[in-house]
Amino acid sequence: MPNSQPLAALLQSAIADELRHISDLLERLAEVLVGDEHFASKYLDQLQAFDLLVQCTHESAAVLDRLSAGEGAHAAVAPVRLGHIRDRLRAALAQAA
Repeated sequence: MPNSQPLAALLQSAIADELRHISDLLERLAEVLVGDEHFASKYLDQLQAFDLLVQCTHESAAVLDRLSAGEGAHAAVAPVRLGHIRDRLRAALAQAA
């Protein structure tokens, strides 16, 4: 069986790129919605969810980038800035232990 590590790293990097693409689409959609003053004033709280989604996709992409660069799982998760994501990822790693 061929070494799957290089393939896994390529896939992780490609998934990180896809997440960044999703993030860009979300940001553009949010900009359109915020541009509608009536809509924005009525749904301001819900529009803030777009920012959270963008942050989550960026953090997830960064974890995948670190993994694809050869970092270990715990080291890849450690720099995650959003506590709720970091906690969930650490919990997932703990289940494997």
